[in-house]
Amino acid sequence: MSDLSHTLPVATGSQGLDMPLVEAMMTQRAIRRVLPDPVDDAVVLKCIELALRAPTGANGQNWEFIVVRDRRVKEKLARRYRMAWRIYHRTVIRRVAARDESMAKTARAVQWQVDHFADIPVLVVACLRLGVRDGRVPYTPMPQAIASGYFGSIYPSVQNLLLAARALGLGACLITLPLWSATSARRILGLPLSVTPCCIVPLGWPRGRYGPTTRKPVEQVAHLDTYGNRVWLTESP
Repeated sequence: MSDLSHTLPVATGSQGLDMPLVEAMMTQRAIRRVLPDPVDDAVVLKCIELALRAPTGANGQNWEFIVVRDRRVKEKLARRYRMAWRIYHRTVIRRVAARDESMAKTARAVQWQVDHFADIPVLVVACLRLGVRDGRVPYTPMPQAIASGYFGSIYPSVQNLLLAARALGLGACLITLPLWSATSARRILGLPLSVTPCCIVPLGWPRGRYGPTTRKPVEQVAHLDTYGNRVWLTESP
């Protein structure tokens, strides 16, 4: 992406949120290269406000969002990000990227984000809150069904946040590597044991513009009743 200054004025309230939902969904993509220019609190809070409209398990509304602006906190998370990315890149990504240009392009974007993490104006850490009984956090470790339902209470809200960011012209993506150690993340963010950091959404004005996205045809990934029964898959003429 070229280094282009954003032209969207600083939004307040619901200004800039008139983009049709389908357009936001069809043009959404992970934007990792962003400018260091400030993002107004009203814009960030509007994104989080829309995130809160998503459903949660049993209507628990047990999300918490930490808005990180302090460079010292960002640098601590950046160190964790670099450590996790170095291992992941060396053991997995480098080998795949060597034969897949699309993965290589993604890896370069992630590397840029890793190198400039503390310069990103806003990091939104999405967390889930559990009840504590007798000083203990319940459901740890959680069976798969419970774990799936638990994290299912945060990711719909994160998707709302990402769509709001897209409509407002912000660059955003969902990352988890800076939180590879929940214990370290809790210490950095001052989180109690009852609050679990789940993912981070970096926010900033894009370096460049949203480009087209490419996705697999729905017929290739839709199965009827059982895996492999791709009844909608047709041969191209």
